[in-house]
Amino acid sequence: MGLLLTTFAGGTTGMWRVDRVQTIKGFSLTMVHDLAVLEGNQAEGWTDAVWSLRGVTSYERYVHRTEREQLVARQPALGRPEATRAALIPIRKSAAWWDLPQDERRRIFEERSQHIATGLKYLPAIARRLYHCRDLGEPFDFLTWFEYAPADAEAFDELVHALRQTEEWTYIDREIDIRLVRNA
Repeated sequence: MGLLLTTFAGGTTGMWRVDRVQTIKGFSLTMVHDLAVLEGNQAEGWTDAVWSLRGVTSYERYVHRTEREQLVARQPALGRPEATRAALIPIRKSAAWWDLPQDERRRIFEERSQHIATGLKYLPAIARRLYHCRDLGEPFDFLTWFEYAPADAEAFDELVHALRQTEEWTYIDREIDIRLVRNA
């Protein structure tokens, strides 16, 4: 996938209704009614945002070839008709994380925290996309977007719980869990 700038605009209109906003670490975002997901230049002129978060798709930084092949083979597309639930989880990692060399971050990310291996267990039920924000000067380092069917909500909760128990998550200093339901 090439670079794709995406803006998540929280306000009073959008394809997704905000079901709940839970602050996990750090300070929260203002509660809004709806969320619009605006790709490319769709955000230009958008005036209905109480807050907006921008991120860009990019290459996978911590995966090996075989892991990437497994992810691509099992990863479903976003926008499936049955996937009427979603979660936007913006996260920011601490300065201590970014001070680590790349190879040490990889060891923590996968070899010790099993991030990719854990995620693979929940594919294809849960579709996901990662957006990078750090180099855009945004308040978060990553925006994690997930879509799933209502029947897979419990599995999604298990996935998030498992990831939050890892060593990698000790480096998170801001995280917000925004749960959404597709508007009819």
